[in-house]
Amino acid sequence: MRFISVTSIVLCLVLATSVAMAKEKKPDKQMDPQAMMEMYQKLATPGEPHKLFASLAGSWKTTTKEWMEPGKPPSESTGTAEMKMVLDGRFLQQEFTGNMMGQPFSGIGIDGYDNLRKRYVTTWIDTMGTGIFQMEGTANADGKTITLKGSHPEPGGGKMTHRAVWKIVDNNTQTFDMYGAHHGGKEMKVLEITYTRKP
Repeated sequence: MRFISVTSIVLCLVLATSVAMAKEKKPDKQMDPQAMMEMYQKLATPGEPHKLFASLAGSWKTTTKEWMEPGKPPSESTGTAEMKMVLDGRFLQQEFTGNMMGQPFSGIGIDGYDNLRKRYVTTWIDTMGTGIFQMEGTANADGKTITLKGSHPEPGGGKMTHRAVWKIVDNNTQTFDMYGAHHGGKEMKVLEITYTRKP
């Protein structure tokens, strides 16, 4: 019974996705249902970007720098991050614990690579808000420098745009730099996190 329910749900999702895709781009011809199922199975298979994510699983120490105003020195703090692959190697989950703006801080991130759209995607939730922050982007040729972009609304109106550069230096070192611009203004560096794998 559970198998039938799961199969029904999967087929509904496939059909719903197909309708959404059809609205975006008209296919040359209707795809055979069997061929469509095979395509979705292929798209659901983790590839090289997912293997790179898997190499990051483990425990990390973090050093964070935050810039609140241009021209002023950053505040610094330390923390930890636990990373693991979830959903059979499709996504990298991070659980971060540290300090932000002088307060205890924790957050959870999910990083992935969308085989269909050929885009890196990330979502982030933390103790500083109730929203879900999303970014997406592309990587350089070796996949080890990922540039992501996103935005979020600000109190009082308008939005802040973000650009993040995530560098996987090696299996033991990562850096994550974030830049922001308020209401379309000048971009400034707001965050720098260095990850060092725990021994």
